[in-house]
Formats: sequence, structure tokens, C-alpha cells
Amino acid sequence: MNSSRQRLVVIGGDAAGMSAASQARRLKDADKLEIIAFERGHFTSFSACGIPYWVGGQVEQRDALIARTPEEHRARGIDLRMRTEVTEIDVDRGRVRARGPVDGTEEWVPYDKLVIATGARPVRPALPGIDAAGVHGVQTLDDGQALLDTLQGTVGREAVVVGAGYIGVEMAEALLNRGYRVTVVNRGRQPMSTLDPDMGELVHRTLTGLGVRVANEATVTKILTTEDGRVRAVATDDAEYPADVVVLGIGVRPETGLAEAAGLPLGQHGGLCTDLAMRVRGHGDIWAGGDCVEVLDLVSGRERHIALGTHANKHGQIIGTNVGGGYATFPGVVGTAVSKVCDLEIARTGLRERDARAAGLRFRTVTVESTSRAGYYPGAAPMTVKMLAEERTGRLLGVQIVGREGAAKRVDVAAVALTAQMTVEQMTALDLGYAPPFSPVWDPILVAARRATRALTT
Repeated sequence: MNSSRQRLVVIGGDAAGMSAASQARRLKDADKLEIIAFERGHFTSFSACGIPYWVGGQVEQRDALIARTPEEHRARGIDLRMRTEVTEIDVDRGRVRARGPVDGTEEWVPYDKLVIATGARPVRPALPGIDAAGVHGVQTLDDGQALLDTLQGTVGREAVVVGAGYIGVEMAEALLNRGYRVTVVNRGRQPMSTLDPDMGELVHRTLTGLGVRVANEATVTKILTTEDGRVRAVATDDAEYPADVVVLGIGVRPETGLAEAAGLPLGQHGGLCTDLAMRVRGHGDIWAGGDCVEVLDLVSGRERHIALGTHANKHGQIIGTNVGGGYATFPGVVGTAVSKVCDLEIARTGLRERDARAAGLRFRTVTVESTSRAGYYPGAAPMTVKMLAEERTGRLLGVQIVGREGAAKRVDVAAVALTAQMTVEQMTALDLGYAPPFSPVWDPILVAARRATRALTT
């Protein structure tokens, strides 16, 4: 290799990896930086978050979820090698072992700088029957296509979703849209464990109102199959639920097997540990980003694993800037997320009650009922806002919102307030936009902040 030209190797061709490669290419010409990227799948730069809406029919074409094709990346000077899996990282010698797609031939590829963006893998418990035909995880476009093929080829109309988090409730909606009778089997007290149970109960009511059967505090023990190996039911400790198709929505874990085998540092959640510049701690020429890393929670001060495309794209931009000779940092997150099931919108940011207790914080909670618009304006829809505030300081700790149209994105106000470490009293003076079609005179977020301020003084 030309001593004046460096090589960047990227493992993973989705959001974080290709954002890093693209940003590095913008900052450094090909004669100064060679970029090789490895992706073991068939697609690059796709929206995994959009898969439930493709399966449900709101998005008609798979390719609508692809932001940039391999050909587009190559046209920008990135040597992108598809269906090629990296099987080993040799940190001491600065090289990776890559297995090709045709005959499985392996080669060692040296690097000067390395980006690890291996993503996350769906949780797939080791249960009898878990690999039966008709049981699907949903993480990649290949997974989504396989599920659609099953749905289109299945005569029966019974579906079971295992797990009631974001993916679980979104897939429940998708299956309803496809005409299936849906059962959601959930280990928690209520759906959406990212919410407190009292707010999760509102999601439960909506699901049952839509005709979804919800089995809470239920643990799957096995997948029952027919003689020819297809799924026929999902069994728990005390019940069986008929199923022609099963979708696993149990969550994901960081895909860090390569990194662990290479001796790179992992956190308590199994994600790679990085500094503010997204460098792997203790390794000046290795960066990591996306769903395979842990990030700092700015509210609790603890490390968390959060698998979201928004973070992955930001990580990639920061890594690419640093690799390309610039300077950028990722300070952390406040844990903002939104979702929906049919017309019910769900949002959260900051800490839940159990998060605050685990962090040793003393706090007060308030819950308010309000509407998305002025009550007299047509289309005003109900929403519930729950707010946590720290005792003594009054610092905002978290907000959860469940409601109809216009509810979810209000959480962004709270996310900004959390990032700015505002108190709930300071929030009451925020100059938010008002007109009857958009909000009551007192926005629901401000109503909750006023109520929290009073709760802290009583």
C-alpha cells in the first residue's frame, strides 16, 4: 500500500457504516483514503424501521426503504463488497479476515483505520420449535420479504406476535392490516415495557379495542408444529395460542461477537465502549457506531444500549468526520422514541419510574389528561401525558405520552428540555406555538410541567 495513502475498512453496510464511509469520502479524496466496506447481506443503507409498514402495506415497494444502493456507493468511490462476511478482526496486525460470497474463499485485508458497524441481532430464544417454518424475526429486508412470502402463502389467518415492544405492536398492526387475527404474547405486566405500566395499560386497551388478544405476564415455552414442521401454535406455561405465522418482536442485542473475540472492550449491555469521538476505548484507529455500541444516557449518567437508526446515522457522520481529519463528538442521548399502533401514538423520552429508582433518584410523578387541539376545534383528540421531576432540584427526568393524532411528536419538546437540563418550572415559561387547530391555550406538555411544579412544592 502506498505509504501516503491510507485504507479505511468498514464492517457493516447499513446506517452507521455507510454514513461513516460516505462522510469520510466527502472529506478525503480517493488518492489519500481508500475505503473498503463489507456487507454480508443483500442490501445497504436501508430503513429497518420501515419494515413493519412495508409488511402492513402502507409502503408498497421494498426499494422505497433503500436510501442508497451498492451501485450508488461504488459510484462515490467506496469499494463496497456485498454478501461478504468479516469473520475475524486481527487488532495486533491491523487486518480483517473476509469470506467471499461465491465459494467461501477467505482473505486477509489490512487496514489503517477500522469502523465496526455490525448492528444488532434479534433475540431468538432457544425454545423447542423456534426454527419451524412460519416463525419469523424482522430485522433486515430479507427478513421482511420472507415474512411477506409466508403471509401470501398461508391459508390460515391466525398470527401470534411474541413480544409487545415497538416492533411487537407495529407488527401487530401490520398483521391486522393483512387480515389476520392477532394474539400478542407479552412477558411484562403491560405492553410497551419502555413505558411505565400505567401508561402501557392505555396501549393494552387500544390493542384489545382493535380486536387483538393480549396475553400479559405470559412466557413462551415452546413453538408447537405440524407433522411437516410448520408452526401451528405458541405455548406458554398455561395456554396455547393457534398460529399460522409467528413474528418474534422480543428485542435485539448488540452484534459484537467479532469485537469480543478480538478483545475489544464491551459494556454491561454487551455493546462496544467508545469515547465521545466514537473511538473504541483504548484503540486509536478503531471506531464503532450504530446498534453495536453503548451510549451515555444524559439523564441518568449511565451507559445504555439503544438500537435506533437516528443514532446510527449520527454516529456514522461523527466517525466519518474524525476519520476524514475533522473533529466531531457524540455527547449522548436522552432516550427518545415514538411509535404507533393504528391511530394510537406512543412516545417517551428520559427515565421511567424504575429507571429513576435504579439511578438512585428521588422524584415525583404527575399524569394529566388533555387534547391535541383546542377542545372546541374539530378533530381534537385525547392524550395522556406523564411527567417525572426530581425532588429538590425540580429537574425534568422523563415524559411519556399516549394519545391520538398530534400526540407523539410533542415529546420532542421534552427531549430538548431534558438535553438542556431544564427544570419543570422553567418549562412552564416555554414560548410554544399556539392556535386552536394545533394546541389548547396551555399545551399538554406545559400543563404537565405546571402540575409537576405544584407537586414538588406540596
